[in-house]
Amino acid sequence: MTDQSFQSDFLTTLQARGYIHQITHPAELDAAAKSGVVAGYIGFDATAPSLHVGSLIQIMMLRRLQQAGGKPIVLMGGGTTKVGDPTGKDASRPQLTDETIQSNIDTIKTVFAKFLTFGDGPTDAIMVNNDEWLSTYGYIQFLRDFGTQFTVNRMLAFDSVKLRLEREQPMTFLEFNYMLMQSVDFLELNRSLKVTLQMGGSDQWGNIVSGVDLVRRVDQKAAFGLTTPLLTTASGGKMGKTAQGAIWLNPEQLSPYDYWQFWRNAEDADVGRFMRLFTDLSLEEIAGFEALEGAAINDAKKALADAATTLLHGADAAASARAAAESAFEQGTLSADLPTIELPASEVIGAMLAAVATRAGLTASNGEARRLAQGGGLRLNDEAIADGARLIETSDVNADGVIKLAAGKKKLMLVRPV
Repeated sequence: MTDQSFQSDFLTTLQARGYIHQITHPAELDAAAKSGVVAGYIGFDATAPSLHVGSLIQIMMLRRLQQAGGKPIVLMGGGTTKVGDPTGKDASRPQLTDETIQSNIDTIKTVFAKFLTFGDGPTDAIMVNNDEWLSTYGYIQFLRDFGTQFTVNRMLAFDSVKLRLEREQPMTFLEFNYMLMQSVDFLELNRSLKVTLQMGGSDQWGNIVSGVDLVRRVDQKAAFGLTTPLLTTASGGKMGKTAQGAIWLNPEQLSPYDYWQFWRNAEDADVGRFMRLFTDLSLEEIAGFEALEGAAINDAKKALADAATTLLHGADAAASARAAAESAFEQGTLSADLPTIELPASEVIGAMLAAVATRAGLTASNGEARRLAQGGGLRLNDEAIADGARLIETSDVNADGVIKLAAGKKKLMLVRPV
């Protein structure tokens, strides 16, 4: 992260909160942000019906831009999704139909309205789709217009290509073109919407620099690039990856309760950093939470979960999630907001506890469940069960028709045999 001193509210805020990894022209961008409205964009490919928490830092960057008086542009990759970004991948992405891509865009875009103010004003956010221009190019026209601006030598030197080839994994010519397409996006947005800033994760640095260079070389216009650090947990894990899968942002893919629990379960050393990146809590408030020690750190984790969940799902959903978690883990009572899974009764009654815990997503395997039980960490209806082979009986189903399973102190699931 750069230690440069900035004058603009935008870059000062980004630096203080830990968003900055690299900037192409820091002094020039700082001056532009201080003197007027900077329009900046981030691209999001539509490979699934929802973005996951790994994309949240980018959404928050657009939010910080708008809070500082800039204009955020959300670029949906309707065109680039047809190719698939090869960055960090060892295999080609499956090709999606136009209908699937559009369906994914329709569900993804609902999240952005939670973080950004959209409209027609000078600092209001807008959403565009790069399929609007990428699909209009003929192959020969695209090559003639832009192919001469890129050398294969330089493209091979970028990490997104070089690392894939070093791992001796094939890269299709289709994927090789992704960098060109992303660069053309920047040129198109610069021409049509006066966008001067592209932001993204550190793995996008090569693609972003190519776009900056293309705008400056072809049109001799101002263009800047900015990336965020690679986001990992304090223990070195990938942010947002759990044994139960990705932490999705859409409630259809992940409930507000599970989202709240994800933040509540953050590692102690991550709480302050996550507060700066993923909430609007002031730096002064965050410093106070970082000063907490011992069991009081749990209060900071709850504050993180409250603030992050409120931004995405609203204050009522955050309060309900917190109340459900506290009643289940601290008071031993159940709530309708607790995560519930319905399983065929034949897969529950008479089945081993370890198998049901795994089927419910509390553990990654039966072996893990058995080891957890032996250590006293697997509970059935609030009773620690040391034998993971213990069979679930009809009498274990409570008056509400559910079985309460817990793994450790942080994971809970109600299982409803049907």
